[in-house]
Amino acid sequence: MPVVTLPDGSSREYPAPLTVFEVAQSIGTGLAKAALAGRVNGRLVDTSYTIAEDAELAIVTDKDPDGLEVIRHSTAHLLAYAVKELFPEAQVTIGPVIDNGFYYDFSYARAFTPEDLEKIEKRMAELAKKDEPVTRRVVPRDEAVEYFKSIGEHYKAELIAAIPQGEEVSLYSEGGFIDLCRGPHVPSTGKLKVFKLMSVAGAYWRGDSKNEMLQRIYGTAWTKKEDQEAYLHMLEEAEKRDHRKLGKQLNLFHFQDEAPGLIFWHPKGWTIWQQVEQYMRRVYQENGYQEVKAPQILDRSLWEKSGHWDNYKDNMFTTESENRSYALKPMNCPGHVQIFNAGLHSYRELPLRYGEFGQCHRNESSGALHGLMRVRGFTQDDGHIFCTEDQIQSEVAAFDVAVRKVYQDFGFTEVAVKLALRPAKRVGDDAIWDKAEDALRNALKASNQTWEELPGEGAFYGPKIEYHLKDSIGRSWQCGTMQVDFSMPVRLGAEYVSSDNNRKVPVMLHRAIVGSLERFIGILIENHAGAMPTWLAPTQCIVMNISENSAQYAEKVAQILKKQGFRAEADLRNEKITFKIRDNALQKIPYLVVVGDKEQDANAVAVRARGGIDLGVMPIDDFVNRLQQDVSQKVGPQQA
Repeated sequence: MPVVTLPDGSSREYPAPLTVFEVAQSIGTGLAKAALAGRVNGRLVDTSYTIAEDAELAIVTDKDPDGLEVIRHSTAHLLAYAVKELFPEAQVTIGPVIDNGFYYDFSYARAFTPEDLEKIEKRMAELAKKDEPVTRRVVPRDEAVEYFKSIGEHYKAELIAAIPQGEEVSLYSEGGFIDLCRGPHVPSTGKLKVFKLMSVAGAYWRGDSKNEMLQRIYGTAWTKKEDQEAYLHMLEEAEKRDHRKLGKQLNLFHFQDEAPGLIFWHPKGWTIWQQVEQYMRRVYQENGYQEVKAPQILDRSLWEKSGHWDNYKDNMFTTESENRSYALKPMNCPGHVQIFNAGLHSYRELPLRYGEFGQCHRNESSGALHGLMRVRGFTQDDGHIFCTEDQIQSEVAAFDVAVRKVYQDFGFTEVAVKLALRPAKRVGDDAIWDKAEDALRNALKASNQTWEELPGEGAFYGPKIEYHLKDSIGRSWQCGTMQVDFSMPVRLGAEYVSSDNNRKVPVMLHRAIVGSLERFIGILIENHAGAMPTWLAPTQCIVMNISENSAQYAEKVAQILKKQGFRAEADLRNEKITFKIRDNALQKIPYLVVVGDKEQDANAVAVRARGGIDLGVMPIDDFVNRLQQDVSQKVGPQQA
């Protein structure tokens, strides 16, 4: 007689074992109809799962985040079902859930075309409309291997053969299609109503470039049509805002094959870079950091001591000279420990804060490279704090205040905090990790923060607080981090003299606010759709003459603005003023200034703000004041 405890704390006793669906049915027909899965004692299961003993149960519907996960997982299998019906020779491999959707990899003799995707999506809709039951059965591993071999699904057979002998596996059936899966799945295909296939791309079997290239079909699935429409609209906006397109259009930077994953910054792009770096340098200074600079290349022995060689070697560029092995630094932390170790420090000097705009290199695979967002060479606003355990809380709290001010200045108002916990591959024992994770939790509590925990996503040397920014079209970007590290200072011999005159090992806090400057600039470009706020814009205003008579005055106005510290240019081309206005507007310049005989006589300027807003004629001093206000408030012209 199992007793089922529901999320509201109420309990129900049943005379015999029963399924999750039957529990939902006993509560109400509406809940039974809406049920997609169940969570039994914290584990996500199918609605067909039998509850034989006392248990805690939550019925999962499309209103739950888990419900959306189940829908996307099930839609991936619906995709495989449709592909097998339309292309029987195709072999199915794996099909997981990803952010905002799913994918499934297939082995097929020819490339899938956009027309194929349309046919597959149409067939998926037909299969969903049939509302076929999705059923689960468990079979011995060897039986499953033989079954998939018998139907020519060699990839599935290989996957199952890797499972230890004697184990059982679960198979799911819908119509005539049977697939390997842990589940759970929706109870029937009719629950899958809102989905769309997005694209097809290449993917190596098991992610290994030595294996066969498969075809990966991406899709998205949602509980409501309006959610999918909003997502597709966001993708359209993202396409318009793609920093790679805008970088070319606005003449900011470029890439070329001779330097994969490395950036050629043009004058305008480098101007943005300089504004970000100079701003962050002021943040260093205002928060008590001493700026340092460590070498780019360090001997292998140091990377072995730090733990990077064993845990990060595959991502490092290496070289040799005079029978010694070296590596380009992928991170700045070991270099900062060497600077700390160069002198003997007293506890009175702690916390000691070092900051560096440190250039790092990481050997990212060519397939992972993505504009400014994923590169092989990048610069971090990297800082390391050497402190005592008692100082962790106050340092994390001070960092939290600083990081939020920075994001606000750059135009980001929605910030989510996450705590990434110990990964499988790490240095240090569990006691050290317990202490490090608890230190960050306590610091977040003291700062009155709410956060989400991410098991397994910490750095190999310590857990980290992550700051995720939401941009103007709703995308989330992880930028800032604060990491507590008890291991590296020990490994690299860092010590200070404590109040009792003994040597002690400091705690090392790794922190970054914008992270990679390259990536952050890419985020800024996309967030603002290339229309940078006035303080960041490469060119803040263009002064254009109407006729040759006013060319000298236009040049004079530009020089006045430059002497005031603004990035101003004069456009004296022998073109019609309408052409020059239109041409310069395409460059998303905050202010377009027009001068003719009338403005020259009045020692004034006619000003247009970005977006075609006519601000009229004003004295030069008034325009200077307007620019100064924009820059000081870190806003764009449309906001001033």
